[in-house]
Amino acid sequence: MVASPQQDYITPEEYLKLEQESDVKHEYIDGYAYAMAGANDAHVTVSGNLFVLLRSHVRGSGCRVFISDMKARIEKLNRYYYPDVMVTCDERDKENTQEKKFPCLIVEVLSDSTEAFDRGDKFADYQLLETLQEYVLINVKRQRVECFRRNSEGFWVLQSYTAEDKSFQLQSINFEGEMSALYEDVVFG
Repeated sequence: MVASPQQDYITPEEYLKLEQESDVKHEYIDGYAYAMAGANDAHVTVSGNLFVLLRSHVRGSGCRVFISDMKARIEKLNRYYYPDVMVTCDERDKENTQEKKFPCLIVEVLSDSTEAFDRGDKFADYQLLETLQEYVLINVKRQRVECFRRNSEGFWVLQSYTAEDKSFQLQSINFEGEMSALYEDVVFG
């Protein structure tokens, strides 16, 4: 996300129209659209690898996996974000083909320009999604997956996975994956 908005205040309806006509994706925060920067090779590869793994896993379950072009809507805050990967199993999300409001899992692949926002304000915003059970941050500089899970008391608990763990779990969708598959074809620099 860039530091300043691209224009003056716009309504959510104007934002959605802008997104349909724009060649550049924008995230929407409190009436302002922020252009999104492009991703590097490792970021795109990890996102794609995870999408393929999760798509195979949820096939036939009623859950759907979306990659970076689907918006997550946080109505309580008047925000739209584009998570790198998102899973929803909620029937209500079938009603809208442009955005999802009831995800159970959101994944952000970290980059230098977005890491602080993904860990801070964006995570705080996502926590207002009542259906969200798991928020995952994936590092592309080394093999590290951080899973924040909402426990039965509503607190977010962190579990980290590294290359030494060999596998990682996404409990929200009962998935276990190999770190080697998640990071397949990623060159660490």
